[in-house]
Amino acid sequence: MIPREFLWGVSSAAFQVEGAVHADGRGRSIWDTFCAEPGRIRNGENADVAADHYHRYREDVALMRELGVDAYRFSISWPRVQPTGSGAVNVAGLDFYDRLVDELLAAGIKPVVTLYHWDLPQELQDAGGWQSRDTASRLADYATLVAKRLADRVHLWMPLNEPVVVTMFGHAVGKHAPGLELGFGALPVAHHLLLAHGLAVRALRAEGARGIGIASNHAPTWPASQDPADIEAAENYDTLVNWLFADPVLRGEYPDPLLAAAMPGPVEDDLRVITEPVDFFGINYYQPTLVGAANPDGEESSALEGAQLPPGLPFAPRELTGYPTTDFGWSIVPDGLRQILTTFRSRYGRQLPPIYITESGCSFHDVVDSDGRVHDQRRADYHRAHIDAVDKAISEGVDVRGYFIWSITDNFEWAEGYTERFGLVHVDYATQRRTPKDSYFWYRDFIRQHRASS
Repeated sequence: MIPREFLWGVSSAAFQVEGAVHADGRGRSIWDTFCAEPGRIRNGENADVAADHYHRYREDVALMRELGVDAYRFSISWPRVQPTGSGAVNVAGLDFYDRLVDELLAAGIKPVVTLYHWDLPQELQDAGGWQSRDTASRLADYATLVAKRLADRVHLWMPLNEPVVVTMFGHAVGKHAPGLELGFGALPVAHHLLLAHGLAVRALRAEGARGIGIASNHAPTWPASQDPADIEAAENYDTLVNWLFADPVLRGEYPDPLLAAAMPGPVEDDLRVITEPVDFFGINYYQPTLVGAANPDGEESSALEGAQLPPGLPFAPRELTGYPTTDFGWSIVPDGLRQILTTFRSRYGRQLPPIYITESGCSFHDVVDSDGRVHDQRRADYHRAHIDAVDKAISEGVDVRGYFIWSITDNFEWAEGYTERFGLVHVDYATQRRTPKDSYFWYRDFIRQHRASS
């Protein structure tokens, strides 16, 4: 049974919701640059305005207060706080987050902060970005600046969000900023991100921050068949996409000696930093992956592009059939969440700290109906089923402490622009009008009922 003290939350990311990209001294990020490159973003859209959260944060916090959530997970824009990624703080930018934190606390909502949700300052990219070891140290410096101002009021901290996506999407296949296509040459990016995490954990603790973890994307990997080649392919995929990003944090080692050998720098020394103890481990879950052996003729699986992996691998994601899908085409498999949670428990045992579901969500192409409502029963059903999966995992002995819905409002969905809508609150981007969806009211009532029954 989900305990009374369980944390119910909602989430967002700075680049996806804030807008105001030229306001108050904010610097340029790699995503600003990426959006300006023709053909990168669906419909040529950008996040210059997004959901205008920078100017409308009080309205959004009021919606969260009415929703009754315990916590709001948001990210801090690195270029808003430190425009070039190094040097002095931009006081006006940090002041915004100071006001946001105070607004949340006044509403009885715990601030939960992600420091890096993909918006690297462009000047750091020009100096090598995550291919450069120096960027890891810059993240630690940035963490220090933010913690000096906010450590006394933030409930939970995550230096990184989804290092696997930054590595694979941004550097291996070029579908996200900075748009590099390095293939296996992206592996050093993974190491530098993990090193940045460890250095930032130390920097945050030095400033008195508590409740420090990571938000890392994980899901079960299923073999396409019981053929030994497919089973081996699924295990290899699992190693590259799941355990490459969890083992170093939780075990202090890479899951395969070949991967360790591909990493730059003094790897053993770095791993002692990367495995700096965390207070929790955040899991972002969306869907499992079905994987089989690569086609012998070398042709890529039709599902490979959607999986965003470099070509030439000894495995290939396959189409997962037999499950309902979101309007984004993602399979809805609530039990996959239970499976990855129990897998973490069996893999890490006593090494595993408490877990938070730091993201889970679904995109449906919602519209405001003629009655002024947004009828999105499928989203309510999605979250009800995934919360049930968490409940089952808890009953199986997994220490799960919270669930954060992605996301509180509709927002800029990276390379998909504004086509995909994940929010509990509909945003009319022409007017910035907020309309709580039916799923918003479901979540509000669900939280109330849970507290009453507990």
